Amino acid sequence: MLVDSHCHLDFNDFEDDIAEIIERAKENGVNMILNAGNNIDELPNQLALSEKYPFIYAAVGVHPHNALEYPELKAADLLAHTSHSKVIGIGETGLDYYYDYAPRDLQIKLFKEHIKASQESGLPIIIHNRESDEDMINILDEAYKERPFLGVIHCFSSSRKLADFALSIGFYLSASGMITFNKSTELRDIFADIPLDKILVETDSPFLAPVPHRGHRNEPAFVLYTAEKLAQLREIPFEKIAQITSDNFCNLFRKASDKGRRHYKK
Repeated sequence: MLVDSHCHLDFNDFEDDIAEIIERAKENGVNMILNAGNNIDELPNQLALSEKYPFIYAAVGVHPHNALEYPELKAADLLAHTSHSKVIGIGETGLDYYYDYAPRDLQIKLFKEHIKASQESGLPIIIHNRESDEDMINILDEAYKERPFLGVIHCFSSSRKLADFALSIGFYLSASGMITFNKSTELRDIFADIPLDKILVETDSPFLAPVPHRGHRNEPAFVLYTAEKLAQLREIPFEKIAQITSDNFCNLFRKASDKGRRHYKK
């Protein structure tokens, strides 16, 4: 049993062979998939996929790359979609100071609205972070002190300082195919010793395909390779890491569990 805790199946990269993509995921033991949000306008496409494939869930959010398309976004705009039974998270959202596709003050503004939506809804926030560790820590720290909330830093590739802070407020860290890359020694060191009950695995497909598929289109089936590398790092059987990361996903995204679904109406 495996969970791909973060991917983008509604992207055009998959429009020609989505059925085959889903079948390969199932053949590799993937029984739950979270299709993360990129912009609100695409949410209907995400939900259509979730209706067709019951084990695929969705999250509502605006990626920092797309902040300029939603300059007046409010938490209420996100909360309007959270009653749907398949919307189990807020995001992805966050800060990206590497590409800087949107002004940083706007990225911060929208990020804070996503945090408010997470706090109001009780749904976990899915965070993108790239070269913005200090602002990320400060924003999360301030918001958490006002009202605690849960979340995950997806595709974690940041500093140990951010890892330690995130863990200190109960957040999860998600390992992507990056931990299989030859030069990711520092990242592997982080995932080698953080608490097992705070680790997720993901593909972030169609991006960041793990070894041995690096350089090609990524897909949910390939989460297998990330889980295998994680098991190797932790020196535990693959079956155990698969079970642990699947349980962690359900503990964080409680609405995806049978128990959680009973508290929500479509």
